[in-house]
Amino acid sequence: MEYRYGSHTVFNLEYHFVWVTKYRYKVLTGEVALRARELVRQTCEAFEMQIIKGVVSPDHVHIFVSAPPTLAPSEIMRRIKGRTSSKLFEDFPHLRKRFWGRHFWARGYFCASSGQITDEMIKNYLEHHFEPKKDDDFKTES
Repeated sequence: MEYRYGSHTVFNLEYHFVWVTKYRYKVLTGEVALRARELVRQTCEAFEMQIIKGVVSPDHVHIFVSAPPTLAPSEIMRRIKGRTSSKLFEDFPHLRKRFWGRHFWARGYFCASSGQITDEMIKNYLEHHFEPKKDDDFKTES
């Protein structure tokens, strides 16, 4: 497992995102797909996210990223979708005719977090981390 380091943090937060074009139009081909890939890369780099794996399909994008704890998943999507949308419309004027409402991406997205360790591993670590005393446990007695 590889941890990343911030100024006051050590972290390993990974997310799988999927988002689709408005009306699932299959426009992410050729130059548009290459530019979309480049814009996603640039945006991730600008916000210190590392792309572990990614795929641009004709009507949707999948990325698996490692992100700092300062970025919520909703903020990650807002930044990626917002920046790529405006730049794609700027670079490819013919897209404006197809997406007349200036919305390139559909409203929603899929997000799943990915963990390298299981709940069982955490519980085991906490149980064996030190000699527990009765009053050290966070559990509330009923």
